[in-house]
Amino acid sequence: MIKVVIFCGKLCYFVSLNDLKHSMSNFLGEYEVTLDSKGRFMLPVGYKRQLGETEGTRYILSRGFEKCLTLYTEAQWEKVAAVVRRLNEFSTKARNFKRVFLNGATFIEPDAAGRILISKSMIEHAGLSKDIVFSAQMDKVELWDAETFRKETSMSAEDLSDLANEVLGNDFLNPYEGN
Repeated sequence: MIKVVIFCGKLCYFVSLNDLKHSMSNFLGEYEVTLDSKGRFMLPVGYKRQLGETEGTRYILSRGFEKCLTLYTEAQWEKVAAVVRRLNEFSTKARNFKRVFLNGATFIEPDAAGRILISKSMIEHAGLSKDIVFSAQMDKVELWDAETFRKETSMSAEDLSDLANEVLGNDFLNPYEGN
């Protein structure tokens, strides 16, 4: 069994590649959705098709690290929560991180019409307008104001290549080799 080491700050986690492959969602796609006047949107059909029957219909919505919101399935949120729970309560930085990261995180479910309601404070945090982008990020989804998303993600091919080299280049293990 092949194991990988995942670094998170000063902590290391040993994870079986088999467990990773079978336990992580693999959401893909970018969808434009409309936020109605009450702060509701419909889950994109393309995303719902990727959920499958095992994911359920309850989600966790939290503030993103950038000016966006993050939507998790319950199963994915449990994995995030497990890491957050392990943070040292005696560390001021850890307590501050937990306080800010968990602030506003809430369980949400689609209503009878299949719409999801976003609270006013979350809409303000992400600066959402009527047009939003539902951007799948493999194990979670980011919700962005459409204009902000375009600005944040516009990048030339050369800049993308440079970023890929910096993030995935020679300084990191190639996860595809040796499997």
